Amino acid sequence: MSKEVSEEGQTQHHGKDYVDPPPAPFLDLNEVKLWSFYRALIAEFIATLLFLYVTIATVIGHKEQGNACNGVGLLGIAWAFGGMIFVLVYCTAGISGGHINPAVTFGLFLARKVSLIRAIAYMIAQCLGAICGVGLVKAFMKHKYNSLGGGANSVATGYSTGTALGAEIIGTFMLVYTVFSATDPKRSARDSHVPVLAPLPIGFAVFMVHLATIPVTGTGINPARSFGAAVIYNNGKVWDDQWIFWVGPFVGALIAAGYHQYILRAGAIKALGSFRSNRSN
Repeated sequence: MSKEVSEEGQTQHHGKDYVDPPPAPFLDLNEVKLWSFYRALIAEFIATLLFLYVTIATVIGHKEQGNACNGVGLLGIAWAFGGMIFVLVYCTAGISGGHINPAVTFGLFLARKVSLIRAIAYMIAQCLGAICGVGLVKAFMKHKYNSLGGGANSVATGYSTGTALGAEIIGTFMLVYTVFSATDPKRSARDSHVPVLAPLPIGFAVFMVHLATIPVTGTGINPARSFGAAVIYNNGKVWDDQWIFWVGPFVGALIAAGYHQYILRAGAIKALGSFRSNRSN
């Protein structure tokens, strides 16, 4: 018993074995004066362009086969999305954080990981990159693109709007929750002996969500992906359903950010303790 008390006292004395980065300022006007800010925007634009080009081309190529047993199949499409996220997050994480998704950016903004200016600028760059990426697919595969649905997201026949919205919320929650967990400094310190590359679980999360939700919505969980395909394909049904692929991912990201910050990282308890301490003083 005395040994346990002694060890506990030593742990408290040395403090945490990890360091949380300071919260980003809500509005940081100085960012726009830095080259690193614009370099990050370029990285987000190019990464989202490449992501949409490869994945939408894979979708069109699969549909061109006409037979579910030919081509890459739904499993191959899921691998394309998850694999590209793994590759692109790995390439851009050190430059922009490797968001490639407005929902991820929104979740990180809520957790005070990025400022409002950076969050808005990232979302614009991501949407522009998505439009250009899908535009390249249409330029290279114009006839097939127009006749095979353009890789656009919409609610599949037989599913209700509520079901589609729920699928997008849950799918995005899983993705953003994985992003928080994979990049958590506390987890990195605790599991430093386990060589887990952060982009790997993030890519696998995208892969698994696609397996579950391709039959329902074609899987959005990324407003830029859905918006870029909708702009280039420009179909009435796709535009009618477009709100689902913004509201769903943003709600999912909101829940994931709250769950990680206030439940898993005990942010609510810390805030309550700080409030009580200030009142007693």
